[in-house]
Amino acid sequence: MKRYRYFKMINIIICICFFHLSCANVTDRMKNKKGSIEYLSPVSLVTDNNCTTVYIAEATAHKVSIFDISTNRVKDVISLKKNPGGLVLSPDESMLYVTSGSSDGIIEIIDLNKNKVIETISAGHTPCSPVISPDGKKLYVCNRFDNYVSVIDIAGKKEVAKIPMMREPIAADITPDGKYLFVVNHLPTNRQIDEYVIDGGYMDIKGYSYDSKYTSRSVVLIVNTESYRISAVIQLPKGATVLKGICISPDGFHAYVTHILAHYLLPTEKIEYGSINTNALSVIDVTKQKLIDTVLLDDIYLGAANPCGVACSPDGDFICVAHAGTHEISIIDRRGLHAKLDRNVYSDAARDTSTIVVVPDDFKVLEGLRRRVHLKGKGPRGITVAGTKVYAAEYFTDSLGMADIYSAENQAVQSVALGTNQPMTPARKGEMYFNDADLCFQKWQSCASCHPDGRNDGLNWDLLNDGTGNPKNTKSLFLSHKTPPSMITGVRERAEDAVRAGIQHILFM
Repeated sequence: MKRYRYFKMINIIICICFFHLSCANVTDRMKNKKGSIEYLSPVSLVTDNNCTTVYIAEATAHKVSIFDISTNRVKDVISLKKNPGGLVLSPDESMLYVTSGSSDGIIEIIDLNKNKVIETISAGHTPCSPVISPDGKKLYVCNRFDNYVSVIDIAGKKEVAKIPMMREPIAADITPDGKYLFVVNHLPTNRQIDEYVIDGGYMDIKGYSYDSKYTSRSVVLIVNTESYRISAVIQLPKGATVLKGICISPDGFHAYVTHILAHYLLPTEKIEYGSINTNALSVIDVTKQKLIDTVLLDDIYLGAANPCGVACSPDGDFICVAHAGTHEISIIDRRGLHAKLDRNVYSDAARDTSTIVVVPDDFKVLEGLRRRVHLKGKGPRGITVAGTKVYAAEYFTDSLGMADIYSAENQAVQSVALGTNQPMTPARKGEMYFNDADLCFQKWQSCASCHPDGRNDGLNWDLLNDGTGNPKNTKSLFLSHKTPPSMITGVRERAEDAVRAGIQHILFM
């Protein structure tokens, strides 16, 4: 009976997940036989300074919900023109700036005294992660697929500068003094035409050249906000890809970046001990503008797939990380972590990270310093901290998850529905399974680990469907079920066959 249920689930996945992948814009309304279904799909959060309100961007509903912390309920909803991605409050908290849309992106300005959109500003392709200067005069917006950051003059409500990035700027944060903007580039910067993605050449950002050799890793760019010039390039360890989140500590001394560490130089013959993908947090020294170290978020026998949002508690005591694949939040003792890194010989500030050839593999760094809190909702993405609680945008259950940072009790974990509970359409189920690491042995990865948003991770992999020793580019899966055969060399007759094989040979389930 157990085996029957397992294969029934696999067949459901095969039948439905490619509907999701065929949609370039997953924010379209979904329907089932009962009529129109509106999902909310919360993706990002921001909290006011008094810790009374959480603002929630709901991607597929084209809305922002205003959540009252004291009553644990939504007290108002603001309709938007397009699908939102990121949120930021003005310093006086009178305005909420929302990045929305895809190829025709905009910034929607919400007057919080009226709770409605009063104006829009044009943006680039898929704007996200808005950041406001401490004086409230400038707004910085990552335009993911145009590869630049917009600088918006808030008073004039217009773009005054474009800052070139490397590859898909997807998240940003600014130092408390407003002098430096840290921008996360989603994918590795190098070409994929070699058998292995190897070192070689020089990084160039549309006129900004650097002497550091690049390799198959993503980078964090540091922007001087006075000159709009790149002041430093932070190279993460080899194999760093699918960067998702960044936050700067309240004291302004450190930045934390969430990402995957891919062991792409090895054939994908096993998954134990994170042999294909591990999940990591990189720690950057803001003052020296250098990488301190990268720590694994996994346990040795249990992966922590798809790290996404990251936030520090206001007192600086904790770092919180959302794991979109395993539906968890890691709550990390920040001061304890730095004390441990300071004692670690591998964290020598003089270390040249461009020479690293082996990714960090110590699963014990966070021992005694981290709690893994399993949420009641599914697919946490953006997170925020208000007082003693961390809040998570639970994408697939249309809910707001919350956990007490200081309490280890399960009763301290809650999930509050943001709307009415809607039945899942086949497309919605497919999207959920595609991002769900529960389908993977030991939960190291999901389909989305190598195909973020249905695209690719920017790496070459040596899969075993055609022997070993011939790595190939990760493919985008958009419309793959419409363009058979599947895989680079066409070894699968249909995309459905590739899914079945992938669950068995890549997720090892």
